[in-house]
Amino acid sequence: MKAIMLMFDSLNRHLLSAYGCDWTVTPNFKRLAERTVVFDTSYVCSMPCMPARRDLHTARPNFLHRSWGPLEPWDDSVPAMLKAAGVLTHIVTDHQHYWEEGAGGNYLSKYGTHVMVRGQEGDPCYPMQPAPPVPPRAAGRNAATDPWHTQDRVNRSRIRGEADLPIAQTFAGGIDFVRRHAAEDNWFVQIETFDPHEPFFSLPEHKGVYAEFYERSRDLLWDWPAYEKVRQAPEEVELMRHNYAALLTLCDAQVGRMIDLMDELNLWKDTMLAVWTDHGFLLGEHDCWAKCWMPFYEELARTPFFLWDPRVGAAGERRQALVQPSIDLGPTLLDFFGLEPTPRMTGRNLRPVLENDTPVRETGIFGIFGGQVNITDGRHVYMRGPATPDNQPLCEYTLMPAHMRQAFSVEELQSHALAEPFDFTRGVRPVRVACGPPSYGNAHADRARTLLYDLVADPGQRSPIQDPGVETRMTTALGAHLRELDAPAEQFIRLGL
Repeated sequence: MKAIMLMFDSLNRHLLSAYGCDWTVTPNFKRLAERTVVFDTSYVCSMPCMPARRDLHTARPNFLHRSWGPLEPWDDSVPAMLKAAGVLTHIVTDHQHYWEEGAGGNYLSKYGTHVMVRGQEGDPCYPMQPAPPVPPRAAGRNAATDPWHTQDRVNRSRIRGEADLPIAQTFAGGIDFVRRHAAEDNWFVQIETFDPHEPFFSLPEHKGVYAEFYERSRDLLWDWPAYEKVRQAPEEVELMRHNYAALLTLCDAQVGRMIDLMDELNLWKDTMLAVWTDHGFLLGEHDCWAKCWMPFYEELARTPFFLWDPRVGAAGERRQALVQPSIDLGPTLLDFFGLEPTPRMTGRNLRPVLENDTPVRETGIFGIFGGQVNITDGRHVYMRGPATPDNQPLCEYTLMPAHMRQAFSVEELQSHALAEPFDFTRGVRPVRVACGPPSYGNAHADRARTLLYDLVADPGQRSPIQDPGVETRMTTALGAHLRELDAPAEQFIRLGL
């Protein structure tokens, strides 16, 4: 068997033609929908970037015990299990968080081989002195002069054409792998790109698809939204949305390259294809930019997901069953290669959903460490906020004490203590580090509230409802998830459960 995974970052479901958007140019995602099963009720699990990737490896939610960090010594890793079983495993990625000190650490080594494409965002890979100046009429983060944003300008200065773009190099590397091994059996390749994550940088030919709009705004450089409330004029909001759309059209072209390759090599007969993302991104919806600092509204939490399984043969069809690709793809891949998930994996094999839309779960849990803990049944979303005024107690459990870009500080580690094992740590006692509530910038006022939404009556989540019966049912299900995941005792206290 063979399997190809295409993974994007911050891919918005509601801006894809396959999910009903009529103004973005994404014809290849529409082609993809004709060749795969499209999931209409697909949700995130652990947020954001690296927590979602830890979910992918371990096939279980991790945000209740840990924030952003490396894989832990006790973690199962689906790619490592495939490699140990003799499957040729390979990843090509330009997602720079994999090679930061704190975040990535040990993810790429779980694959048999890996290729790193450099240059996305502020990835510190290309030196240049003096650094490029701030362009005229740059606004917001595009005009920032700190090292991170300056590095982004350095990285952009090296782009001469589409072939220089990290996403194009990433897909070229993945396509090269597929071509080299198309006639062989027993391989898995993960082609993972940072796009369309911000900043929304693309070339004139991609912006040209939306030429009428760009004729009115071509002299303003503003493609990097801050994590904050919308303060810009409506025309500036539209500029940012169109910058995202142009980058989305670039991503769409890469999807087309893979569809064409599978057609050319006749891979549909024996090759699984999964296309998914870690989360969405707010582009002015709910009067917000970005992610994490606000509640996980549908635009963030409900994701696009496409899956082709040659054993089932379903294509051009849609499924309504609730799925969570970040934890469900692992068991599905293991089953595809004839392997069993470990007892610690709580994700579900999606083959029953593919075959006849048989549900594999009644509810799904999702969230971010220290934030609201959310649960959905596909009809309602219940966001459980902290019951304590200071969002305490809260602890990290780890043997890999690292944050996003650096190790835990000496001051943090001075308060550490050994905890008793959890049921998934395989008898290992983790280090418990007490921590304050994560800030995620100036947190949205609703991020500390408990909210209940009816997605049928209010798909835009404009008005939370009061329904004691539904809230009791969702609270009971949430408690069951926490027990199944052996959540720390302080999470029950923090959430008032």
